[in-house]
Amino acid sequence: MVRTIELTFQTKGHTDILDITDQVARAVSASGLKEGLATVFTPSSTSGVTTLEYESGAIADLRRTLEEIAPANRDYQHNLKWGDGNGSAHLRAALMGPSITAPVVSGQLALGTWQQIIFVDFDNRPRRRTVIVQLVGEQEQDVA
Repeated sequence: MVRTIELTFQTKGHTDILDITDQVARAVSASGLKEGLATVFTPSSTSGVTTLEYESGAIADLRRTLEEIAPANRDYQHNLKWGDGNGSAHLRAALMGPSITAPVVSGQLALGTWQQIIFVDFDNRPRRRTVIVQLVGEQEQDVA
């Protein structure tokens, strides 16, 4: 079976970090997937998806590290070409990556105890975002 689900939400931009684990887990549960893979993908060049312990210290550390690696106030060629001021957002998204894939075992995401799926919006303004969750594997009736 293959199922594709879209999740949508509003973000604040500026490295807004959202825990989307529950939404992805609900998509897995609703699909009936018992064994397989869940890919979580953002179709955007200014956002990323990864895993992190979703707690205030780790969130602050991630924001600080990304600012050190790709500072928002640096002169970027992208900003000069397009004038939209989000050159750092594109670099941060490229470094983080647009997707993760997690195993589904016995109908559950196989995440570690302190591991949550996060969506990060790096753009320099609020946006309505879409995340695609694609599930591949066997449903209950398929498992022998």
